[in-house]
Amino acid sequence: MSFRIGFGFDVHRLVKGRPLILGGVNIEYDYGLLGHSDADCLTHAICDALIGALGAGDIGELFPDNDPQYKDIKSLFFLQRIREIIDEAGFEIGNIDATVVMQRPKLKQYKKAMTSNIAKALKIDESLINIKATTTELLGFEGRGEGVSSYAVAMLRGKNERIW
Repeated sequence: MSFRIGFGFDVHRLVKGRPLILGGVNIEYDYGLLGHSDADCLTHAICDALIGALGAGDIGELFPDNDPQYKDIKSLFFLQRIREIIDEAGFEIGNIDATVVMQRPKLKQYKKAMTSNIAKALKIDESLINIKATTTELLGFEGRGEGVSSYAVAMLRGKNERIW
């Protein structure tokens, strides 16, 4: 059996005047994430985990932040394209586990919508995606409300291979 594991990490600064988008969901908050695209830190971490599992570099190599075609683009587009690359490489997504780290706002009410958006973009069942949210207990840049970080792990398997 052919299994591949990838890890992803992303961080963006919180600023006034930008929307806060996580997992393709517009989160109600006074601050948003600064970046070239929609700066969806959760989706970017998942992208890097999937790209890493393929051994295909990172999100910045596939979707450069100096390319005008990606200016303010929805990051779910990146997931759609990465899913095509995974398919072309002969793999399928086994599962994704991700964590968003920020002091506020609390994300519990948004996690289901995030999971749904990511599952739709990747054309996989929602049961294959787990999203967690945590704080740093007021420590570090996340605790001070300066930014958001996200971590993700993804497992790919050869098409039609099962773990049981």
